[in-house]
Amino acid sequence: MSGAPAIRIARTAAQRSTSLLRAVQFGHPATCPCHSNPNHHHAPGTFSAARRALATPIDHSRQKDYAFEMAASSIRFGPGCTKEVGMDMENLGAKRVCVVTDKNVLKLDAMKQVHEGLAKAGIEYTVYDECRTEPKDYTIKHAIDFAKPYQPDAFMAVGGGSVIDTAKLMNLYTSFPDAEFLDFVNAPIGKGKPIPGRLKPLVAVPTTAGTGSETTGTAIFDLVEKKAKTGIAHRNLKPTLGICDPINTRTMPSAVHASSGLDVLCHSLESWTAIPYHERSPRPENPIQRPAYQGSNPISDIFSMRALHQTVKYLPRAVRDPDDFEAQSEMLLAATLAGVGFGNAGVHLCHGMSYPISSQNPGYKHSGYVTDNNIIPHGVSVAVTAPAVFRFTGASNPDRHLAAAEAFGVDISQVKKESAGEVLGEALAEFLVKLGDQPRGLKALGFKDSHIDDLVEGTIPQKRVLMLAPSLSEEVNEERNQLRQLFESSMSF
Repeated sequence: MSGAPAIRIARTAAQRSTSLLRAVQFGHPATCPCHSNPNHHHAPGTFSAARRALATPIDHSRQKDYAFEMAASSIRFGPGCTKEVGMDMENLGAKRVCVVTDKNVLKLDAMKQVHEGLAKAGIEYTVYDECRTEPKDYTIKHAIDFAKPYQPDAFMAVGGGSVIDTAKLMNLYTSFPDAEFLDFVNAPIGKGKPIPGRLKPLVAVPTTAGTGSETTGTAIFDLVEKKAKTGIAHRNLKPTLGICDPINTRTMPSAVHASSGLDVLCHSLESWTAIPYHERSPRPENPIQRPAYQGSNPISDIFSMRALHQTVKYLPRAVRDPDDFEAQSEMLLAATLAGVGFGNAGVHLCHGMSYPISSQNPGYKHSGYVTDNNIIPHGVSVAVTAPAVFRFTGASNPDRHLAAAEAFGVDISQVKKESAGEVLGEALAEFLVKLGDQPRGLKALGFKDSHIDDLVEGTIPQKRVLMLAPSLSEEVNEERNQLRQLFESSMSF
Protein backbone atom coordinates (compact mmCIF):
# COMPACT_ATOMS: atom_id res chain seq x y z
CA MET A 1 0.00 0.00 0.00
CA SER A 2 1.29 3.40 -0.96
CA GLY A 3 0.31 4.91 2.38
CA ALA A 4 1.96 2.18 4.48
CA PRO A 5 4.97 3.21 6.51
CA ALA A 6 8.39 2.07 5.16
CA ILE A 7 9.91 -0.87 6.97
CA ARG A 8 13.54 -0.23 8.05
CA ILE A 9 15.59 -3.40 8.07
CA ALA A 10 18.55 -3.35 10.42
CA ARG A 11 21.91 -3.95 8.78
CA THR A 12 23.91 -6.98 9.68
CA ALA A 13 27.16 -6.69 11.63
CA ALA A 14 29.12 -7.47 8.46
CA GLN A 15 27.36 -4.67 6.58
CA ARG A 16 28.06 -2.20 9.38
CA SER A 17 31.74 -3.17 9.46
CA THR A 18 32.08 -2.76 5.69
CA SER A 19 30.45 0.67 5.81
CA LEU A 20 32.75 1.77 8.60
CA LEU A 21 35.86 0.60 6.76
CA ARG A 22 34.79 2.51 3.65
CA ALA A 23 34.19 5.62 5.67
CA VAL A 24 37.63 5.36 7.26
CA GLN A 25 39.38 4.52 4.00
CA PHE A 26 37.83 7.14 1.73
CA GLY A 27 36.21 9.74 3.94
CA HIS A 28 38.68 10.28 6.77
CA PRO A 29 39.95 13.86 6.93
CA ALA A 30 43.47 14.23 5.58
CA THR A 31 44.43 16.27 8.61
CA CYS A 32 44.22 13.28 10.93
CA PRO A 33 47.75 12.79 12.31
CA CYS A 34 47.58 9.02 11.87
CA HIS A 35 45.76 8.56 8.61
CA SER A 36 47.50 11.40 6.83
CA ASN A 37 50.85 9.68 7.56
CA PRO A 38 51.74 7.51 4.56
CA ASN A 39 53.92 5.30 6.76
CA HIS A 40 51.17 4.55 9.26
CA HIS A 41 49.91 0.99 9.01
CA HIS A 42 46.28 2.19 8.82
CA ALA A 43 46.96 4.86 6.20
CA PRO A 44 44.49 5.66 3.39
CA GLY A 45 45.04 3.32 0.52
CA THR A 46 46.08 0.40 2.70
CA PHE A 47 43.65 -1.94 1.01
CA SER A 48 44.32 -0.72 -2.51
CA ALA A 49 48.08 -0.84 -1.79
CA ALA A 50 47.73 -4.47 -0.82
CA ARG A 51 46.05 -5.13 -4.16
CA ARG A 52 48.77 -3.25 -6.05
CA ALA A 53 51.47 -5.25 -4.28
CA LEU A 54 50.22 -8.31 -6.06
CA ALA A 55 51.33 -6.78 -9.34
CA THR A 56 54.38 -4.81 -8.13
CA PRO A 57 57.60 -6.74 -7.44
CA ILE A 58 58.94 -6.26 -3.91
CA ASP A 59 62.54 -5.06 -3.61
CA HIS A 60 63.75 -7.48 -0.94
CA SER A 61 67.17 -5.81 -0.85
CA ARG A 62 65.56 -2.82 0.91
CA GLN A 63 63.43 -4.81 3.34
CA LYS A 64 64.73 -5.42 6.84
CA ASP A 65 64.49 -8.81 8.49
CA TYR A 66 61.81 -9.56 11.06
CA ALA A 67 63.09 -12.82 12.56
CA PHE A 68 66.24 -14.46 13.89
CA GLU A 69 67.26 -18.08 14.24
CA MET A 70 69.43 -19.82 16.81
CA ALA A 71 71.68 -22.67 15.77
CA ALA A 72 74.56 -24.23 17.67
CA SER A 73 76.28 -27.56 17.94
CA SER A 74 75.45 -29.93 20.74
CA ILE A 75 77.99 -29.31 23.49
CA ARG A 76 79.41 -31.63 26.14
CA PHE A 77 81.45 -29.91 28.82
CA GLY A 78 83.45 -31.55 31.58
CA PRO A 79 86.96 -32.63 32.57
CA GLY A 80 87.80 -36.02 31.11
CA CYS A 81 84.92 -36.26 28.63
CA THR A 82 87.33 -36.74 25.68
CA LYS A 83 87.46 -40.43 26.55
CA GLU A 84 83.87 -40.76 25.31
CA VAL A 85 84.69 -39.98 21.66
CA GLY A 86 84.79 -43.61 20.55
CA MET A 87 81.30 -44.22 21.91
CA ASP A 88 80.14 -41.00 20.26
CA MET A 89 81.31 -42.14 16.85
CA GLU A 90 79.74 -45.54 17.44
CA ASN A 91 76.44 -43.86 18.40
CA LEU A 92 76.60 -41.78 15.22
CA GLY A 93 76.95 -44.97 13.18
CA ALA A 94 80.44 -44.07 11.94
CA LYS A 95 82.51 -46.87 10.41
CA ARG A 96 85.34 -44.91 8.78
CA VAL A 97 86.58 -41.72 10.49
CA CYS A 98 89.03 -39.07 9.35
CA VAL A 99 90.74 -37.54 12.41
CA VAL A 100 92.09 -34.04 11.75
CA THR A 101 94.82 -32.44 13.87
CA ASP A 102 98.26 -30.78 13.67
CA LYS A 103 101.83 -31.84 14.48
CA ASN A 104 101.80 -30.28 17.95
CA VAL A 105 98.44 -31.62 19.14
CA LEU A 106 99.35 -35.03 17.72
CA LYS A 107 101.74 -35.46 20.67
CA LEU A 108 99.26 -34.41 23.38
CA ASP A 109 97.01 -36.41 25.68
CA ALA A 110 93.89 -35.33 23.76
CA MET A 111 95.03 -37.34 20.74
CA LYS A 112 95.99 -40.26 22.97
CA GLN A 113 92.41 -40.29 24.28
CA VAL A 114 91.08 -40.23 20.72
CA HIS A 115 93.30 -43.12 19.60
CA GLU A 116 92.26 -45.21 22.59
CA GLY A 117 88.57 -44.36 22.27
CA LEU A 118 88.29 -45.18 18.56
CA ALA A 119 90.34 -48.37 18.93
CA LYS A 120 88.19 -49.54 21.83
CA ALA A 121 85.05 -48.95 19.77
CA GLY A 122 86.57 -50.90 16.88
CA ILE A 123 86.19 -47.98 14.45
CA GLU A 124 88.52 -47.69 11.46
CA TYR A 125 90.21 -44.30 11.20
CA THR A 126 93.02 -42.36 9.58
CA VAL A 127 94.83 -39.24 10.84
CA TYR A 128 95.52 -36.06 8.91
CA ASP A 129 98.08 -34.09 10.96
CA GLU A 130 99.21 -31.36 8.55
CA CYS A 131 96.83 -28.56 9.56
CA ARG A 132 98.41 -25.12 9.71
CA THR A 133 97.76 -22.36 12.21
CA GLU A 134 95.91 -19.56 10.36
CA PRO A 135 95.22 -21.81 7.32
CA LYS A 136 95.73 -20.77 3.72
CA ASP A 137 93.56 -21.80 0.78
CA TYR A 138 96.28 -24.14 -0.48
CA THR A 139 96.59 -25.89 2.92
CA ILE A 140 92.81 -26.35 2.96
CA LYS A 141 92.88 -27.82 -0.56
CA HIS A 142 95.69 -30.17 0.47
CA ALA A 143 93.57 -31.41 3.36
CA ILE A 144 90.53 -31.87 1.10
CA ASP A 145 92.65 -33.88 -1.38
CA PHE A 146 93.68 -36.15 1.51
CA ALA A 147 90.10 -36.78 2.62
CA LYS A 148 88.36 -37.34 -0.71
CA PRO A 149 89.97 -40.68 -1.67
CA TYR A 150 89.62 -42.01 1.89
CA GLN A 151 85.86 -41.41 1.70
CA PRO A 152 85.19 -41.17 5.45
CA ASP A 153 81.64 -41.31 6.78
CA ALA A 154 82.53 -38.99 9.70
CA PHE A 155 85.19 -36.49 10.81
CA MET A 156 86.81 -35.70 14.13
CA ALA A 157 88.77 -32.46 14.70
CA VAL A 158 91.23 -32.32 17.60
CA GLY A 159 92.96 -28.97 18.02
CA GLY A 160 92.42 -25.23 17.96
CA GLY A 161 90.18 -23.18 15.73
CA SER A 162 92.40 -23.62 12.67
CA VAL A 163 92.18 -27.41 12.94
CA ILE A 164 88.41 -27.36 13.46
CA ASP A 165 87.89 -24.95 10.56
CA THR A 166 90.03 -27.15 8.30
CA ALA A 167 87.97 -30.20 9.27
CA LYS A 168 84.74 -28.34 8.50
CA LEU A 169 85.94 -27.62 4.98
CA MET A 170 87.23 -31.16 4.47
CA ASN A 171 83.74 -32.32 5.45
CA LEU A 172 82.06 -29.83 3.11
CA TYR A 173 84.02 -30.63 -0.03
CA THR A 174 83.98 -34.40 0.49
CA SER A 175 80.20 -34.22 1.00
CA PHE A 176 79.86 -32.16 -2.21
CA PRO A 177 82.89 -33.36 -4.22
CA ASP A 178 81.79 -31.76 -7.50
CA ALA A 179 81.61 -28.24 -6.06
CA GLU A 180 84.21 -25.68 -7.10
CA PHE A 181 86.28 -24.27 -4.23
CA LEU A 182 84.82 -20.76 -4.46
CA ASP A 183 81.19 -21.92 -4.73
CA PHE A 184 80.48 -21.60 -1.00
CA VAL A 185 83.06 -18.94 -0.13
CA ASN A 186 81.54 -15.73 1.18
CA ALA A 187 80.61 -13.15 -1.45
CA PRO A 188 81.92 -10.95 -2.97
CA ILE A 189 85.23 -12.85 -2.84
CA GLY A 190 83.48 -16.14 -3.59
CA LYS A 191 80.10 -17.07 -5.04
CA GLY A 192 78.40 -17.28 -1.64
CA LYS A 193 76.14 -20.21 -2.52
CA PRO A 194 74.20 -21.76 0.37
CA ILE A 195 75.24 -25.28 1.33
CA PRO A 196 72.49 -27.39 -0.26
CA GLY A 197 72.26 -30.22 2.26
CA ARG A 198 73.59 -31.88 5.37
CA LEU A 199 77.22 -32.87 5.78
CA LYS A 200 78.74 -35.91 7.43
CA PRO A 201 78.95 -36.00 11.24
CA LEU A 202 81.78 -33.91 12.69
CA VAL A 203 82.90 -34.14 16.32
CA ALA A 204 85.10 -31.22 17.42
CA VAL A 205 87.48 -31.48 20.38
CA PRO A 206 88.95 -28.01 21.05
CA THR A 207 92.38 -27.82 22.68
CA THR A 208 92.37 -24.01 22.91
CA ALA A 209 89.90 -21.65 24.56
CA GLY A 210 89.17 -18.97 22.01
CA THR A 211 87.56 -19.43 18.63
CA GLY A 212 84.36 -21.16 19.72
CA SER A 213 84.60 -22.98 16.39
CA GLU A 214 83.18 -26.11 18.03
CA THR A 215 79.79 -24.33 18.16
CA THR A 216 79.66 -22.35 14.90
CA GLY A 217 79.02 -22.80 11.20
CA THR A 218 82.00 -20.65 10.23
CA ALA A 219 85.41 -21.55 8.80
CA ILE A 220 88.09 -18.94 8.05
CA PHE A 221 91.20 -19.07 5.83
CA ASP A 222 93.54 -16.86 3.78
CA LEU A 223 92.89 -16.60 0.04
CA VAL A 224 96.51 -16.02 -0.90
CA GLU A 225 96.05 -14.83 -4.49
CA LYS A 226 93.78 -11.98 -3.39
CA LYS A 227 95.70 -11.25 -0.17
CA ALA A 228 92.42 -11.54 1.68
CA LYS A 229 91.16 -13.48 4.65
CA THR A 230 87.74 -14.92 3.97
CA GLY A 231 85.75 -18.03 4.73
CA ILE A 232 82.49 -19.90 4.55
CA ALA A 233 79.56 -19.38 6.89
CA HIS A 234 76.49 -21.61 6.93
CA ARG A 235 74.56 -23.47 9.62
CA ASN A 236 75.17 -26.83 7.93
CA LEU A 237 78.90 -26.37 8.51
CA LYS A 238 78.66 -26.49 12.32
CA PRO A 239 79.97 -29.59 14.11
CA THR A 240 77.52 -32.26 15.20
CA LEU A 241 79.06 -32.29 18.68
CA GLY A 242 81.61 -30.18 20.50
CA ILE A 243 83.51 -31.94 23.28
CA CYS A 244 84.80 -29.23 25.63
CA ASP A 245 87.21 -30.93 28.01
CA PRO A 246 89.09 -28.41 30.20
CA ILE A 247 91.94 -30.88 30.63
CA ASN A 248 92.78 -30.42 26.94
CA THR A 249 93.58 -26.71 27.40
CA ARG A 250 96.12 -27.20 30.20
CA THR A 251 98.97 -27.59 27.72
CA MET A 252 98.36 -24.17 26.13
CA PRO A 253 101.34 -21.80 26.40
CA SER A 254 100.66 -18.47 28.11
CA ALA A 255 100.83 -16.58 24.80
CA VAL A 256 98.21 -18.86 23.29
CA HIS A 257 95.98 -18.43 26.35
CA ALA A 258 96.23 -14.66 25.88
CA SER A 259 95.58 -14.43 22.14
CA SER A 260 92.82 -17.05 22.22
CA GLY A 261 91.18 -15.23 25.11
CA LEU A 262 91.29 -11.93 23.23
CA ASP A 263 89.31 -13.60 20.46
CA VAL A 264 86.66 -14.49 23.06
CA LEU A 265 86.73 -10.89 24.28
CA CYS A 266 86.05 -9.47 20.83
CA HIS A 267 83.50 -12.15 19.93
CA SER A 268 81.44 -11.14 22.94
CA LEU A 269 81.86 -7.37 22.50
CA GLU A 270 81.15 -7.35 18.77
CA SER A 271 78.09 -9.58 18.96
CA TRP A 272 76.75 -7.50 21.88
CA THR A 273 77.15 -4.25 19.93
CA ALA A 274 76.20 -5.48 16.43
CA ILE A 275 73.18 -3.88 14.80
CA PRO A 276 69.91 -5.53 15.91
CA TYR A 277 68.67 -8.39 13.76
CA HIS A 278 65.56 -6.39 12.77
CA GLU A 279 67.79 -3.63 11.34
CA ARG A 280 69.67 -6.01 9.04
CA SER A 281 68.80 -6.12 5.36
CA PRO A 282 68.08 -7.69 2.99
CA ARG A 283 65.23 -9.79 4.33
CA PRO A 284 65.70 -13.29 2.89
CA GLU A 285 63.17 -14.42 0.30
CA ASN A 286 63.63 -17.95 1.61
CA PRO A 287 64.66 -18.96 5.17
CA ILE A 288 67.59 -20.96 3.79
CA GLN A 289 69.10 -17.62 2.73
CA ARG A 290 68.99 -16.10 6.23
CA PRO A 291 72.67 -15.63 7.16
CA ALA A 292 74.28 -17.27 10.17
CA TYR A 293 75.38 -13.80 11.30
CA GLN A 294 72.06 -12.02 11.81
CA GLY A 295 72.70 -9.14 14.22
CA SER A 296 72.28 -8.84 17.97
CA ASN A 297 69.23 -10.59 19.37
CA PRO A 298 67.81 -11.33 22.81
CA ILE A 299 69.19 -14.88 23.02
CA SER A 300 72.69 -14.16 21.74
CA ASP A 301 72.83 -11.20 24.13
CA ILE A 302 72.65 -13.54 27.13
CA PHE A 303 75.55 -15.68 25.93
CA SER A 304 77.68 -12.73 24.79
CA MET A 305 77.40 -10.72 28.00
CA ARG A 306 78.08 -13.76 30.19
CA ALA A 307 81.16 -14.55 28.07
CA LEU A 308 82.39 -10.97 28.42
CA HIS A 309 82.16 -11.05 32.22
CA GLN A 310 83.89 -14.46 32.33
CA THR A 311 86.73 -13.27 30.09
CA VAL A 312 87.41 -10.06 32.02
CA LYS A 313 87.53 -12.06 35.26
CA TYR A 314 89.43 -15.18 34.24
CA LEU A 315 91.67 -14.37 31.24
CA PRO A 316 94.30 -12.43 33.26
CA ARG A 317 94.47 -15.32 35.73
CA ALA A 318 94.80 -17.96 32.98
CA VAL A 319 97.64 -15.98 31.36
CA ARG A 320 99.55 -15.33 34.60
CA ASP A 321 99.35 -18.79 36.17
CA PRO A 322 99.68 -21.97 34.06
CA ASP A 323 98.46 -24.00 37.06
CA ASP A 324 95.23 -22.02 37.54
CA PHE A 325 92.99 -24.78 36.23
CA GLU A 326 89.84 -23.03 37.39
CA ALA A 327 90.63 -20.01 35.22
CA GLN A 328 91.48 -22.24 32.24
CA SER A 329 88.23 -24.16 32.61
CA GLU A 330 86.19 -20.96 32.89
CA MET A 331 87.87 -19.55 29.77
CA LEU A 332 86.97 -22.66 27.79
CA LEU A 333 83.39 -22.22 28.94
CA ALA A 334 83.54 -18.51 28.02
CA ALA A 335 84.80 -19.38 24.53
CA THR A 336 81.87 -21.76 24.04
CA LEU A 337 79.35 -19.24 25.37
CA ALA A 338 80.73 -16.55 23.09
CA GLY A 339 80.62 -19.01 20.20
CA VAL A 340 76.90 -19.49 20.64
CA GLY A 341 76.47 -15.72 20.92
CA PHE A 342 78.47 -14.54 17.93
CA GLY A 343 77.68 -17.66 15.92
CA ASN A 344 74.14 -16.33 15.59
CA ALA A 345 74.53 -12.57 16.11
CA GLY A 346 77.81 -12.14 14.24
CA VAL A 347 80.86 -9.94 14.65
CA HIS A 348 81.72 -6.69 12.91
CA LEU A 349 84.61 -4.21 12.64
CA CYS A 350 87.32 -5.78 14.81
CA HIS A 351 87.05 -9.01 12.85
CA GLY A 352 86.51 -7.38 9.47
CA MET A 353 89.66 -5.29 9.95
CA SER A 354 91.63 -8.21 11.41
CA TYR A 355 91.52 -10.25 8.21
CA PRO A 356 93.82 -7.98 6.17
CA ILE A 357 95.97 -7.37 9.25
CA SER A 358 96.82 -11.07 9.51
CA SER A 359 96.92 -11.79 5.77
CA GLN A 360 99.14 -8.74 5.01
CA ASN A 361 101.56 -9.43 7.87
CA PRO A 362 104.67 -7.32 7.17
CA GLY A 363 106.94 -9.82 8.97
CA TYR A 364 105.72 -10.12 12.57
CA LYS A 365 106.07 -13.36 14.55
CA HIS A 366 104.23 -13.37 17.86
CA SER A 367 106.29 -14.46 20.84
CA GLY A 368 105.32 -17.78 22.38
CA TYR A 369 104.01 -19.46 19.21
CA VAL A 370 105.80 -22.62 18.07
CA THR A 371 105.87 -22.16 14.31
CA ASP A 372 108.42 -21.59 11.55
CA ASN A 373 106.23 -18.96 9.92
CA ASN A 374 105.58 -15.30 10.65
CA ILE A 375 102.27 -15.07 12.46
CA ILE A 376 99.90 -12.50 13.88
CA PRO A 377 97.58 -14.71 15.94
CA HIS A 378 93.92 -14.17 15.21
CA GLY A 379 93.12 -12.90 18.71
CA VAL A 380 95.93 -10.35 18.50
CA SER A 381 94.77 -9.11 15.10
CA VAL A 382 91.21 -8.50 16.34
CA ALA A 383 92.15 -6.91 19.65
CA VAL A 384 94.67 -4.45 18.27
CA THR A 385 91.91 -2.31 16.71
CA ALA A 386 89.34 -2.79 19.49
CA PRO A 387 89.96 0.46 21.43
CA ALA A 388 89.52 2.54 18.26
CA VAL A 389 86.56 0.50 17.03
CA PHE A 390 84.45 0.87 20.15
CA ARG A 391 85.22 4.56 20.44
CA PHE A 392 83.78 4.80 16.91
CA THR A 393 80.67 2.67 17.52
CA GLY A 394 79.81 4.11 20.94
CA ALA A 395 77.28 6.65 19.66
CA SER A 396 75.24 3.91 17.95
CA ASN A 397 74.02 2.50 21.26
CA PRO A 398 75.49 4.22 24.34
CA ASP A 399 73.62 2.02 26.81
CA ARG A 400 75.15 -1.17 25.40
CA HIS A 401 78.64 0.32 25.32
CA LEU A 402 78.29 1.49 28.91
CA ALA A 403 77.08 -1.94 30.00
CA ALA A 404 80.17 -3.43 28.35
CA ALA A 405 82.41 -0.87 30.10
CA GLU A 406 80.80 -1.82 33.40
CA ALA A 407 81.87 -5.43 32.80
CA PHE A 408 85.48 -4.15 32.92
CA GLY A 409 84.79 -2.64 36.34
CA VAL A 410 84.14 0.93 35.22
CA ASP A 411 81.81 2.96 37.45
CA ILE A 412 79.32 4.25 34.85
CA SER A 413 76.95 5.97 37.27
CA GLN A 414 78.23 9.44 36.37
CA VAL A 415 79.23 8.80 32.74
CA LYS A 416 77.37 10.76 30.09
CA LYS A 417 75.98 8.77 27.19
CA GLU A 418 77.96 10.75 24.63
CA SER A 419 81.13 9.48 26.35
CA ALA A 420 80.17 5.80 26.15
CA GLY A 421 82.52 4.92 23.28
CA GLU A 422 85.47 6.77 24.78
CA VAL A 423 84.95 5.09 28.15
CA LEU A 424 84.75 1.59 26.68
CA GLY A 425 87.75 2.22 24.41
CA GLU A 426 89.82 3.37 27.38
CA ALA A 427 88.74 0.34 29.45
CA LEU A 428 89.80 -1.97 26.61
CA ALA A 429 93.18 -0.31 26.16
CA GLU A 430 93.87 -0.56 29.90
CA PHE A 431 92.84 -4.25 29.91
CA LEU A 432 95.20 -5.06 27.02
CA VAL A 433 98.12 -3.24 28.61
CA LYS A 434 97.63 -4.97 31.97
CA LEU A 435 97.33 -8.37 30.27
CA GLY A 436 100.94 -7.97 29.17
CA ASP A 437 103.00 -8.85 26.08
CA GLN A 438 100.39 -7.43 23.71
CA PRO A 439 101.30 -5.16 20.79
CA ARG A 440 100.05 -1.67 21.55
CA GLY A 441 98.85 -0.88 18.06
CA LEU A 442 99.57 -1.70 14.43
CA LYS A 443 103.01 -0.06 14.56
CA ALA A 444 104.11 -2.72 17.02
CA LEU A 445 103.16 -5.34 14.41
CA GLY A 446 105.38 -3.65 11.82
CA PHE A 447 102.70 -1.73 9.92
CA LYS A 448 103.38 1.80 8.68
CA ASP A 449 101.13 4.57 7.43
CA SER A 450 101.96 3.46 3.88
CA HIS A 451 100.19 0.13 4.57
CA ILE A 452 96.85 1.71 5.46
CA ASP A 453 95.43 1.90 1.93
CA ASP A 454 96.00 -1.84 1.42
CA LEU A 455 94.49 -2.61 4.82
CA VAL A 456 91.39 -0.59 3.93
CA GLU A 457 91.01 -2.31 0.56
CA GLY A 458 91.42 -5.68 2.26
CA THR A 459 88.63 -4.83 4.70
CA ILE A 460 86.00 -3.54 2.26
CA PRO A 461 85.21 -7.02 0.77
CA GLN A 462 84.31 -8.35 4.25
CA LYS A 463 80.63 -7.53 3.70
CA ARG A 464 79.43 -10.50 5.75
CA VAL A 465 80.64 -8.80 8.93
CA LEU A 466 80.75 -5.14 7.92
CA MET A 467 77.00 -5.19 7.28
CA LEU A 468 76.55 -5.68 11.03
CA ALA A 469 78.79 -2.78 12.02
CA PRO A 470 76.98 0.08 13.73
CA SER A 471 77.84 3.62 12.57
CA LEU A 472 79.55 2.40 9.37
CA SER A 473 78.36 4.14 6.21
CA GLU A 474 76.75 2.15 3.40
CA GLU A 475 78.23 4.56 0.85
CA VAL A 476 81.52 3.00 -0.22
CA ASN A 477 83.64 6.18 -0.38
CA GLU A 478 82.50 7.30 3.06
CA GLU A 479 83.00 3.74 4.33
CA ARG A 480 86.54 3.83 2.95
CA ASN A 481 87.24 7.10 4.77
CA GLN A 482 85.86 5.75 8.04
CA LEU A 483 87.97 2.60 7.79
CA ARG A 484 91.06 4.68 7.03
CA GLN A 485 90.46 6.75 10.16
CA LEU A 486 89.99 3.59 12.23
CA PHE A 487 93.27 2.12 11.00
CA GLU A 488 95.05 5.43 11.64
CA SER A 489 93.65 5.50 15.17
CA SER A 490 94.79 1.91 15.70
CA MET A 491 98.45 2.56 14.87
CA SER A 492 99.11 2.97 18.59
CA PHE A 493 97.21 3.15 21.87
